[in-house]
Amino acid sequence: MGRPVDASIDRGPVSRPASIDRLDRQIIEALQENGREPFRQIAAQLGVSEATIRNRYARLCRENVLQVTGVTNPLGLGFDAQAMIGVKTNGPVEQVADEIATWREASYVVVCAGQFDLLVELVCADRRHLLEIINRMRAIDTVVSTESFMYLELWKQLYDWGTGPDGHDAEPAAERTTKKRRSR
Repeated sequence: MGRPVDASIDRGPVSRPASIDRLDRQIIEALQENGREPFRQIAAQLGVSEATIRNRYARLCRENVLQVTGVTNPLGLGFDAQAMIGVKTNGPVEQVADEIATWREASYVVVCAGQFDLLVELVCADRRHLLEIINRMRAIDTVVSTESFMYLELWKQLYDWGTGPDGHDAEPAAERTTKKRRSR
C-alpha cells in the first residue's frame, strides 16, 4: 500500500494503483511512444471514445501511475553537476527519504536494500551547488554517511520499458520500435 501524495513534493511518491487493465496499459504504451499524441488519435487507435482516454489519463496521473513530461539530459541543458548519492542511516530511513524528496535538486529518491539505505539522484547547477546539497544531506541527524557517484556523461536514459513485468503486455522498447517501423 502506497503513502498519500504530499502536495509539497514535486515528484512522487510512487505507489501501486488500485488496478490497471489492458486499456490503461495501451494508453500508457501509446504515450510512451509519443507523449504528445492527441487523445483523439489514441482513442481512434484503441477503438474507444476520446472522453474514455481523457478520463483514464486523468485517473492514471492522479494515482501517480503516469506522468507525461519532457525528458531532458540535465548535463546538456547546462546543469554542470549530476550525481547518484548512496546514503546510510541509523534511524528510520523513511524520515530521511521524506525530507530529501522535498528538495528540488533530488530527482530520484529510493529506499533500497544493500550497502545503502537510500539512493538519491541530484541535479545541480555546478559542483559548488552539489557540495552544498551533499553537506545539507550529511547534516540530517540520522544520516551516518554518504558516497557520491558523480556523473561524467549521460549515456542512456529511457522511460519506455512497457507496462508490465510479466512479459505479456510489455515488450522491450527495441521490439516495439522495430514492429512500428515494419508496419509503416
